[in-house]
This record gives sequence, C-alpha cells and structure tokens, in this order.
Amino acid sequence: MENLHSTEKFIIPSILGLEKEELNKIVAQLGEKPYRAEQLWRSIYKECNLDFSDITTLPKNFRDFLSKKFRIGTLEKKIHLNSADSSTTKLLFALSDGELIESVLMRYTSDYGKKGRKTACISTQAGCALGCTFCATGQQGFRRNLTSGEIIEQVLQLQKIALEEDFMEVQQGIRKKGEIQGITNVVYMGMGEPLANYKNTIMSLRNIIDNTGINIGSRHITISTVGLVPQIKKLSHEKLQINLAISLHAPDNKTRSETMPVNKRFPIEELIDVCHYYVQKTNRRIFFEYVLLQGQNDSLSNAEKLGKLLNGLHCHVNLIPVNPTNNGVYSRTDDNASRSFQGVLKRFGIPSTIRLEKGIDINAGCGQLRERVLSSN
Repeated sequence: MENLHSTEKFIIPSILGLEKEELNKIVAQLGEKPYRAEQLWRSIYKECNLDFSDITTLPKNFRDFLSKKFRIGTLEKKIHLNSADSSTTKLLFALSDGELIESVLMRYTSDYGKKGRKTACISTQAGCALGCTFCATGQQGFRRNLTSGEIIEQVLQLQKIALEEDFMEVQQGIRKKGEIQGITNVVYMGMGEPLANYKNTIMSLRNIIDNTGINIGSRHITISTVGLVPQIKKLSHEKLQINLAISLHAPDNKTRSETMPVNKRFPIEELIDVCHYYVQKTNRRIFFEYVLLQGQNDSLSNAEKLGKLLNGLHCHVNLIPVNPTNNGVYSRTDDNASRSFQGVLKRFGIPSTIRLEKGIDINAGCGQLRERVLSSN
C-alpha cells in the first residue's frame, strides 16, 4: 500500500491505494470468498462507487468493516465548471490536507460516424517544482506528490460524469445502450510532473488499464513529461504500450533553458538521445508538445531547427498556442504564424497537429483555476 501522510486526516487510508493483489489478500484474510474481492473491485472501478454504503452487492457487515478500515473517495469537489460550448468540464478538488488540484474532462465530436472521444486530463502533483515560465502550475511552486489513490480517483470522478452523459443520451435516443463508453482516453497532463512521482503514477496507470475495472487500453493513455531523462529510460522497460509526450517547447538549449529550467539538468542532446532509446525499446512513436510563445520560440528559424533536431525520429509534434496566465509574459502566436511554423516542419517530413483549444472560458489550462481561487482569497 502507498505511504500515508502523517497528518491526522490521513489516518484512514483510501482503498484506491491498494493494488489488486493487495485487495485480494485483505479480503481473503477476512475470511470472505474470493469472488467478494472481484465484486468490490468492479463496484469501485467499473461502477464508480466512491462510498462503501453504495456497494449493495456486498454484505452489510463486510461493508461496515471496510468503512472502518478504509475510505474510497477522499477528494472534495470545490468547483465544477462547464465551458460555454459544453466541450470541456473542469473540476477543482481539495485533498484531505487542503491542497488543491485540477482535473479536466474534454469531449471531442465524432469523426466519420464514429463515437466521439472523452478524454480525462489528470494531475499527479499539487503544484510543480520544475518552474516552466509559461505554465500557471509552475509559477505556483511545488506542494506535494499525489498518492496513487488520489490520481485514480480523479479518473473515477470524471468517469461518473461521462457515464451519466452516456446514459442520458441513451434515454434521449441519441446513442444505443451498447454504445455506452464513458471515458475513452486518459492523459497525465494536469498539474505536476508525472515522472517525478514515478511510483504512484505507474501504480495508478496499472489500476486504470485493468480489464475488470475502468478498462482503458494502454494505447489510449498518455504520460507527459518535461524530459526527465533517467525516468524516461526507466519507463521504456515497463512493457506498457502507452503514449509518451515530451514537453519540448524549443529546438535549442539556449531558447529552451530560458523557459524550462530543467533543460540545464537534462539538455536537449541528452533528451533526444533517450527518445531514440525509448523508440528503439518500445517501438512506440513519441509525441512532442511544443507551446508556441510569440517572439520566443515561434519563428521560422526555430521551426527549421526543430525539423533538423527531430529528423529521423519516429515522432509527432503537437503545436499548442499558449494559454496566457496572470503572471506570464508570453502572448499567443497568431493562427497564420502557427500554420507557417507547421509548414516548415512538413518540409522536413515531421508530422504535426495544431492543437484544438478547449475550455479557455473556464480557465482549463493547467493550474489556472487554482491560481484564480488562491488569488481571490
């Protein structure tokens, strides 16, 4: 089980912090039949029950015992916002010790008759220690790592919303009962650096992909990192068919170090070397996130440097117009300049996408809602 915080509020741990094998052992030690563990697992991870009293398939005395030893849900929903176009929902949660984190549900319309995607963007830390100058979370500093249970519960909270929408559409005749899908994708791109909280990130991921629970396929999960070289190398040996996204944001050390202090620890040469290693070991394409900052990294010469840097690497570049923050100094690159930048990458044979923006009207950028709440207090 994950380590618990020392404060009084963490005396009763979350059962979400248990791996499946640990849960099976606890149920067996209580003298319950093995199928009770499977019932409990499915009730939590498949049906999204976050309180033992809601799991009516279990005997009451068993539920009472569990409720004395564990909790399921520990996150307190403080703010729930929906964008004007209904494509994005953002939640602000308070953790048991009062720290604040954000989670986002993004809805994408269907293409060519296929069911639309619903992507959960989740946090792995309260705050962040890496200090990227264009990021609202990075400007707030680091508070603590999230437990694996706190990471998983964000997905369950968003899954409840997604499933309720699906069931409503069935009642309205918009979708068939067999088309209920809930969340289709998970991205570890919220607050914090996932690979700096490596153990809890990987543990949460394994629970999320379990096919008797939430059951989101590995290839529909993305872990984003600023480029922690040792952890990327470690991840390449996990035998997980997930997507890896690298926050690059510049094509050379000078430019990257101006906005991303981590580049002084792991310069671009080391980062690109480990990316080649990762592709060789996993046979998986790498996604590079490139936030376009007007006058900082969005020139055509920057695009040419980026094309040369990534030439020969199995990758895809996501070009992202920056979400301006209250304390930020960077403006958005306009649409024409973004397309010109993309055109240069195309000449070098580097596939890229200009990221579809969602939830700007509800501060959907990482850390922006927390920043707004704290500044108003």
